Amino acid sequence: MHKRRTLMVMAGAVSVAVSVAACGGGGSSSGSSGSADNARGPITYVQGKDNSNVLAPQAARWNAAHPTEKVTVKEQSDQADQQHSDLVQHFQAKDSGYDVVSVDVVWTAEFAAKGWLTPLTGKLALPTTGFLAPTVKAATYNNTLFAAPTSSDGGLLYYRSDLVKTPPKTIDEMWSMCSIAKAHNMGCFAGQFAKYEGLTCNATEWMNAYGAKMVDSAGKPTADSPEAAKGLQALADHYKNGDIPKEAITYQEEQSRAAFQSGKLLFLRNWPYVYNLASTDASSQVKGKFAVAPLPGLTGPGTSTLGGHMAAISAYSKHKATALDFLKFLTSPAEQKTNMEKASLAPVIESIYTDPALVSKYPYLPVLLTSIKNAVSRPVTPFYPGITSAIQENAYAAIQGQKSPQQAVKDMQAAMVAASGG
Repeated sequence: MHKRRTLMVMAGAVSVAVSVAACGGGGSSSGSSGSADNARGPITYVQGKDNSNVLAPQAARWNAAHPTEKVTVKEQSDQADQQHSDLVQHFQAKDSGYDVVSVDVVWTAEFAAKGWLTPLTGKLALPTTGFLAPTVKAATYNNTLFAAPTSSDGGLLYYRSDLVKTPPKTIDEMWSMCSIAKAHNMGCFAGQFAKYEGLTCNATEWMNAYGAKMVDSAGKPTADSPEAAKGLQALADHYKNGDIPKEAITYQEEQSRAAFQSGKLLFLRNWPYVYNLASTDASSQVKGKFAVAPLPGLTGPGTSTLGGHMAAISAYSKHKATALDFLKFLTSPAEQKTNMEKASLAPVIESIYTDPALVSKYPYLPVLLTSIKNAVSRPVTPFYPGITSAIQENAYAAIQGQKSPQQAVKDMQAAMVAASGG
């Protein structure tokens, strides 16, 4: 969600996920043919709020090299739901003023199914050699590439390295360290538990950690399982006993980052973008006092939710040839490296993670690569808005004890089936 979708290496994408509008069927015939395919001229790039201040310099570099095809940047809010709603409104109005749009990894199927995105095929084909396979898969719908992956993401465990010498490898180890937090009058663990897309990411990570699967290989909802209930039970139990601070039920990405940076948390689950800010913000009280590790699982490293963003060409753009070149620019090694170094945005080009010079400077890069390769994506479906709503509503109720985890997963399953038209 802001968007919104890994500190482990200072390279992760901010990300975060998003709630989507209801979906419908549609095909992939989105205006990928016609004079606009060959047309060049000024374009507009629409993206969520740039909290890391990399977008303006990036646009300036493009404009300096393309004086007759300049890009104008439109920043949306930092709320994924609002970003999604803004895009939907402009797509529905067939607005040609939104040439290239930044989309969360879970929006691709919905937007492509509705015919709002230009297929990256034929004259508008985008080379993806060397890209991380999960990012290309997330940009693909019905075996057709519809977007250019611009950043990946994976959830990481930030921890106070001045208080915890060896990060926990398992969930039980992490909870056992909450005594350290109590001794220092701080909260033990928090993630993003407000009722929005970030909760879908967090809740599914916990359910997946206990062996649950939200959908099967055919996309059929399978949330009603003992494993899913155990994942929610863990969150509910530790929220009730105070290991998870009560205020964490209101946390989105930024609120949880602020809590960690101000020294109020021992452990934080968040995206990679936090690494750069926690290291450089003047107000950060944890500079030089934190590190990152993989999210813990039952017996070892857990599974992160795959996050990230991609850039897509609107079906209604009048300058698609320029828009395609802009996609190539955004995914170029030079821009990918700059975004990683300036904003901790996880690159989509795999070779960057093993570059000796970069690994020397950012020693967590190889770990981040492993995190992304092993990440579990949220359900890829045109019905995602209803699916994520079902997960959020029931996980939120379970964490606060408003319904039992067992009842929550039953209700979650029923709502997911209904949202899928089943």
